[in-house]
Amino acid sequence: MRIAVAGGTGVVGRHVVEAARGAGHDVVVLSRSAGADVITGAGLDAALQGVDAVIDVTNTTTLSAAKAVKFFETATRNLLAAANRAGIGHHVALSIVGIDTIDASYYSGKLAQERAVSAGSVPFTIARAAQFHEFAGQVLSGMSGPVAVMPKMLMRPVAAREVGAHLVRVAEAGATGRARDLVGPRDEVLVDLARRQLAFDGVRRRVLGVRLPGAYWRGLASGSLRGGADAVQGEVTFDEWLSGGDHLRA
Repeated sequence: MRIAVAGGTGVVGRHVVEAARGAGHDVVVLSRSAGADVITGAGLDAALQGVDAVIDVTNTTTLSAAKAVKFFETATRNLLAAANRAGIGHHVALSIVGIDTIDASYYSGKLAQERAVSAGSVPFTIARAAQFHEFAGQVLSGMSGPVAVMPKMLMRPVAAREVGAHLVRVAEAGATGRARDLVGPRDEVLVDLARRQLAFDGVRRRVLGVRLPGAYWRGLASGSLRGGADAVQGEVTFDEWLSGGDHLRA
């Protein structure tokens, strides 16, 4: 197969690219650095010629619902339009486990993306995954000072590398509308993950957990992001990931 990966240089995208090439597929990376821009649409038609499937793992960093919705709707519209012109038979969109009742902040954008994909004319599969093991470090890196304040978040994190391999398998299987969710092997709490990562990295920093008001923050604390019993379960635990090659020490 010839697989195009939108966001192929990002946290998950690089693992999708590696997994697809490892499975013998021809890979096209869709990124601005490669001349394809999902927001403006520039370069997409040329990049998607001869492609069989698109895996969309594009992302934006924002807690604004309006900004998230605009990004994901625009990127999805441009990708689907170009895929339709190229006659591509499968669009795979990465989304997040358990967000159905959390239509707020960043998750509003992901739900808008799912709706846009479902309403499009390209056969599709929405593949939801839990937060990545990398998430705790991303939150920590966004805070400065000797104390990090974390929202209460119940999660079942999964390695981004396993998500990448999962998305390639989904693409290979053909369009099904919705794939089984992918979650990690253990229930975790974000504050605990942050503390363990700092200790592993030898960083002396205090982490405080707080409950925050609002639909988004209540959703994080609700446990819905852990997924259901029917989800596919990853194998790599957070502590195994810490000591593996994918974790870069602070």
